[in-house]
Amino acid sequence: AAAAEAEVRLLLQEARESIEAARSYRRELQQRLRGLHQAREQIKDSATLTRDVLEQHFSDLKGTLKKLLDERLMSLLQEVDVIEQESIKPLDECQKLIEHGVSTADDLLREGESAVDGDVGQQNEKLCNFTKKALHIQLDSLPEVPSLVDVPCLSAQLDDCLLTILKNQIFRHGTVASRPPVQLEEFVEKPGGILVRWCKVDEDFLAQDYRLQYRKGSASHFEDAYVGPETEFMVLHIDPHVDYQFRVCARGDGRQEWSPWSVPQSGHTSLVPHEWTAGLEGYSLSSRRNIALRNDSQSCGVLYSKAPTYFCGQTLTFRQTVGQPDRRDSLGVCVEQRNGDDSLQRDKAVCISTNGAVFVNGKEMTNQLPAVTSGSTVTFDMEVVQLGPSSSEGGNFKLRVTISSNNREVVFDWVLDQCCGSLYFGCSFSYPGWKVLVF
Repeated sequence: AAAAEAEVRLLLQEARESIEAARSYRRELQQRLRGLHQAREQIKDSATLTRDVLEQHFSDLKGTLKKLLDERLMSLLQEVDVIEQESIKPLDECQKLIEHGVSTADDLLREGESAVDGDVGQQNEKLCNFTKKALHIQLDSLPEVPSLVDVPCLSAQLDDCLLTILKNQIFRHGTVASRPPVQLEEFVEKPGGILVRWCKVDEDFLAQDYRLQYRKGSASHFEDAYVGPETEFMVLHIDPHVDYQFRVCARGDGRQEWSPWSVPQSGHTSLVPHEWTAGLEGYSLSSRRNIALRNDSQSCGVLYSKAPTYFCGQTLTFRQTVGQPDRRDSLGVCVEQRNGDDSLQRDKAVCISTNGAVFVNGKEMTNQLPAVTSGSTVTFDMEVVQLGPSSSEGGNFKLRVTISSNNREVVFDWVLDQCCGSLYFGCSFSYPGWKVLVF
């Protein structure tokens, strides 16, 4: 009985495992069905959109061609009118001259006939007057009438090769691509932004520039985020926990037209944007509080972030416009905000001075970075390398810090006496003119 019961339990266990395997198998199949459905919908939707684009484009093209042909026809007809008017004008003048001569000759004939047939007593005087008048009119002078070969004979020259050229161009106009040459590859969440990366999927396509666009949620229109040769771009001013759609295309080397768009993909960030603390005398902030400007105030102190929004594993980036440097200037991160300090060159902080000196817990390192220049970026990367019992250096929490500036970097371990899940960032400048963007 015990053996039979054990066998039943074993069979039940095998049956349950088979049922669970069947459920998992069904879920996988259903997921693949959804994938097939999405693929089918993408093909249908993109085909419908492509038809609409083609029909609209060729409709616009036909309208434009008709307008151009009508304009050319009108221009040629006007040219015919001008030639006709300019050519007939001298003929009209000649005709008036001849008609005037005919009228004069008619009058002279009537006068001559009257003189010949008149009374004998008055005949002599009439004949003398008639003879003088005939000599004055110069009856042997006739106006020149152009021959037919000397006047214009209008005609239209219409070369049929235009139709051949248009036919060849039209038959080559437009292409239908089943796959774009570039596709979106990766979205990396950043505080208040998304780092978007893309790659070529057509190795034969030689890209000169890329064009990245995005739109918020279900907005109807995409807007440009980046145009240039790079294959990644940090899109800033992104609202946390909101989906954005992205797409990318490319322009071939030496060409003007853009390639087809990539398949649109959604990306979002769950990280709140980095912000400076408002209200500190000595600094003016942008509307989004991600840019701080050292103003003309004589007040001097450290401007901290609004909250500890920097986490290990992220990259913190400062981009600045320079002013007059000072050895006490600082850009960096710290464990806590502390009022009364004029620099981050203190304990529980790591920073870089504007002259390139690196400070760890207030002590200057031997290694030094290049001086901060206008438009350059300073980045901080950190990762946890030790948690647990106190080390020989006295701390029980160690972060490996990498600070980069102007294509150089320093790497060191930052030992703290407490575990820090997030850090503040800050800056201090002695003189006005410094402006710092943080992202």
